Amino acid sequence: MPALEEELRQIMADETARLHAAPDLAERVMRAAGGRRTRVRGVVLAATAAVIAAAPIGYVTLGPAATSGEPPAVVEPTTAATLEPPAIDDTPEVASQPPDLGDLGDGKAFGHVKVGYLPDGLRWSNWSVDYGDHYTTSYNFDGDKNNFYCVQIFMYEDAAVQGPDERIQRYRDEGDGEEVTIGDRTGYLVIQHVGEDGMKGTPTLFLRMGDRQLAEIMFSPVYAKEFSGADAVTTELKKIAEGLTSTL
Repeated sequence: MPALEEELRQIMADETARLHAAPDLAERVMRAAGGRRTRVRGVVLAATAAVIAAAPIGYVTLGPAATSGEPPAVVEPTTAATLEPPAIDDTPEVASQPPDLGDLGDGKAFGHVKVGYLPDGLRWSNWSVDYGDHYTTSYNFDGDKNNFYCVQIFMYEDAAVQGPDERIQRYRDEGDGEEVTIGDRTGYLVIQHVGEDGMKGTPTLFLRMGDRQLAEIMFSPVYAKEFSGADAVTTELKKIAEGLTSTL
């Protein structure tokens, strides 16, 4: 069993190595749900019980451990007679709000960066998240923080730069995306398959803005459809990147 467990862990690690949740995914879901979330742990456990009853061999659970960096657990099979569906707790729970960057005015300056260019018609969404060494804000048409984004800019500083650097290296290793030059700065252009289920992916440009700072500029897949094609979206991403100025 130890050898099998290790093999399963390695398979799961390989399969999930490039998965990455969009930085604002949780916040967008919270806004879409009106700031509430429903606990569905009971439903997940009930479904898991059904899988266990049908499984002839050990299986890998895909619960929180699979997305938290912990190795997935290998569960020994059992029979339906030993399982009872758990009670479902669907009590609404108010989610705590993450820290934000405050009133950004027109949104053209936030944290340690200034935005010099945005596509026509976009304005600050009145939404942001601030975790100190990484922070983000977004832009849409109506400035309503409860509506989805068109363009989002995520900034990483100091130690936080390691996260996107590792993602970029995985894309390089897999031959996904391409190196770009923005003025005298380097960047990486790629379609990230995150954050928007059923879409073609999120056009993204990573821009290195110095030894201590890196930007991740993302186009919503829905917004990208308004342009004539991938080249037009890339042109806009590069214009946004060209207009970013560090204030570190």
